[in-house]
This record gives sequence, C-alpha cells and structure tokens, in this order.
Amino acid sequence: MAEEKKPEQKKDKFKLAKEFKAFISKGNVLDMAVGLIIGSAFTAIVNSLVGDLLMPVLGLITGKMDFSELKLIIQPAVEEVLNEAGEVVTPGVAEISINYGAFIQSIISFLLIALAVFALLKVISKLHHKKKEEPKPEPKPDPQIVLLTEIRDLLKEKETSANK
Repeated sequence: MAEEKKPEQKKDKFKLAKEFKAFISKGNVLDMAVGLIIGSAFTAIVNSLVGDLLMPVLGLITGKMDFSELKLIIQPAVEEVLNEAGEVVTPGVAEISINYGAFIQSIISFLLIALAVFALLKVISKLHHKKKEEPKPEPKPDPQIVLLTEIRDLLKEKETSANK
C-alpha cells in the first residue's frame, strides 16, 4: 500500500515544481523583482541625499551640525568605578535616551522618497496619456475584402459599358 502512494507523491512534487516554475516565469513576478532591486538602489541614493547633503545644511541652519545626535537623555551613562586593586566598586550603566534626531532624519528621508516616487509616477502618467492620445493608423482592410471590392467595381464597369 505504501508503494502505491509513492508515485502519487512524485506526481504531486512534479506538479508543484511545474506550478512554481509557471508562477516565477510570469512577467508580473519578474517585474516586481526588478522593481524591488531598483527600489533598494534608489533608497540608498535618497538616504545619501538626505544624510550627506540635506541634513548638514538643515543642521547648519538650526545651529546643530547633526540631527542624528539630537536626543532626550532619560538616564545618563555612569562609568564604572574601580578601587585601587582594580576591582569594580560600582558597575557602569549605559545611557538611556530617546533619539528623536534619528526619527526626524527618517521622516525627512521618507518624505523625500515619497516625493521622488510621486514625481516619477507623474512623469510615467504623462507619457502613458501621450501614447493614448496619438491617433492610431487606420487598420488595413482584409485582402479578401479588397479583392471582392475590386471584383465588384469591375462588374459595375462591365454592366455600365454593356448598357451604353
């Protein structure tokens, strides 16, 4: 009985593999993959634009050189205290803070990415509408219809010349 199920299982595996291959081969999946790769590269460019060009200028205007260093310290850091023998008397405590400057940078980065995507979609939309507005050339008539029209015209000519 177990031997009878094995061929069915193989068929199911091959069927699953074929379905997966068909799914991957669809244009939409490949387009999405290309879009994700390009989007990742585009995000790196925008992050560099924000972090390396815009934020220093904004920091200069506001008097702070770097927004990412803006923070609200909840508990300051405490360095560990050692005695003369080098033993730890008071353990050190890490600083606890709310880093709102990094959050501001993330918001600005998001807004710039959204603006760039909006501009890109606007351009694509304009190009798409221009393609639709272009007049389409008239379709060529079917060769059989052209031939029948010529035969009809020849028959009419014969009929008119015979009536004269």
